[in-house]
Amino acid sequence: MLTRKQLDLLRFIQQRMQECGVPPSFDEMKDALDLKSKSGIHRLITALEERGFLRRLPNRARAIEVIRLPDALGRGAEAAEAAAAAAPEPRRFTPSVVEGGLSKLPPAAPAQPRAYEEFRGVSIPVMGRIAAGTPIAAIQNQSHTVTMSPDFLAGGEHYALEVRGDSMVDAGILDGDLVVIRKQETANTGDIIVALIDDEEATLKRLRRRGSSIALEAANPAYETRVLGPDRVRIQGRLVSLVRRY
Repeated sequence: MLTRKQLDLLRFIQQRMQECGVPPSFDEMKDALDLKSKSGIHRLITALEERGFLRRLPNRARAIEVIRLPDALGRGAEAAEAAAAAAPEPRRFTPSVVEGGLSKLPPAAPAQPRAYEEFRGVSIPVMGRIAAGTPIAAIQNQSHTVTMSPDFLAGGEHYALEVRGDSMVDAGILDGDLVVIRKQETANTGDIIVALIDDEEATLKRLRRRGSSIALEAANPAYETRVLGPDRVRIQGRLVSLVRRY
């Protein structure tokens, strides 16, 4: 049976994955559940992993995958606890994973059936590489395309970039990942954006506003935050999804 805290954590992780495409940090989970230390979060995640609701990927920062949800999660914590208690203990994982290139569709999860013929993929152009570290040359020309489900996209026009560097690992973005970007020239503080610096260098960072200045914040303590004048930074888009190949 899942406890109320376990249900609250599972709900929070699922909501953040749907909103941002990446799992929350341990600090964010601790604050969301009003816990005093991250050790409590570790215990909750371990319990959810043992019960087959989560999976942690080894040797990867913030790599948490939601395997399944209690049937009654959306109907309140008490109903979810009753449903979890009545359900048999899981014996194996049945994750729904989209393979790189979408050469085929995985079996649909029972809670969200989708017939093969109903799938309508969206072709996203891959425009080169983006630095998650020291900024590199600005966005290049299209090299190839990647097919995405519209469920993983926001409204508007999108493009993808291959990540190079490790400055965003604490945001769950690793070297070699493909980040899917929605084209837009504005963003809210806290968004992960593609920033073009001095019309020459492109980088992937979290946006912070400090008065009239713009701070480009890494998600790795080894990298310093860069604070620049607004005339030096142009927003090229906002992160909406991420593709990882294994």
